[in-house]
Amino acid sequence: MKIVEVAAGLVFHQGRLLITQRYPDAHLGGLWEFPGGKREEGETFEACLARELVEELGMEVEVHELLEEITHHYPDKAVLLRFYRCGWKQHEPRPLGCHALQWVTREQLRQYVFPAADARLLSRLENEPAIFASCP
Repeated sequence: MKIVEVAAGLVFHQGRLLITQRYPDAHLGGLWEFPGGKREEGETFEACLARELVEELGMEVEVHELLEEITHHYPDKAVLLRFYRCGWKQHEPRPLGCHALQWVTREQLRQYVFPAADARLLSRLENEPAIFASCP
């Protein structure tokens, strides 16, 4: 089974976390996720994430530490997800490559439906307030 490698960002700002919504007609359409995308051959996960956030949201970030790595198996493929904490450098995010975006608090996360692959990270975000507390 092919493994798709994905870099995703946890972009915090003023106590909120940026999430994006997948296009309705896409794989897992309508679900919310952490912004990012597929790693290209020869590209580091960090470079992939910086590139994807420019393409998807028009924003520039500084990629910091890896917070979580998850491999999840769907019926048709497997995904390796690496989630990095990111610092917002410049440009207001806009939904250029996603259906919508939202800044949410830790308490608001459970109001949004995410892909099954994000379950472990979501649990950490909900149960470890220090992750949000350490954001700018």
